[in-house]
Amino acid sequence: MTPDGPNTPSRSELAAFETATRDLVGLALRSVDESGLSIPQFRLLLALSESGPMSSTACAQTLGVAGSSVTRLATRLQAAGLLVRGDDPANRSVVTLSPSDAGRQLIEQVIARRRAELSGVLERMDPAVRDRCAAGLEALHQLLGEHSPSRLPV
Repeated sequence: MTPDGPNTPSRSELAAFETATRDLVGLALRSVDESGLSIPQFRLLLALSESGPMSSTACAQTLGVAGSSVTRLATRLQAAGLLVRGDDPANRSVVTLSPSDAGRQLIEQVIARRRAELSGVLERMDPAVRDRCAAGLEALHQLLGEHSPSRLPV
């Protein structure tokens, strides 16, 4: 893409995507706020929920944070009964992390709140416009995924 080339997005297109980003991030943050978790805590539980038990090192790589951050988050989540530490059968010196049943339930509640709010908004949108938006967002997701080390949502 060249500046001012035929594929260069217009200012109004960029503004629309920036606004949509803020709106969607706001929706995601609201759904997590009600859980009582911090965003980093939620992201760790979500990563473990989606990928299964992982070591702290693997979690840190997935989340793009330092290993010590994962250890602190895991300690807080374990104290809250939302995370379980276990053993790796292939290497007993490795401690694995996984969400507890309560942690999984909390993740499901956050996602359900998010879907309910989003669904309520989308129901008010013209179905043809909604379909075009969904197709455009899927294309954007694919392109962003090419450049993102982690596709883990908030």
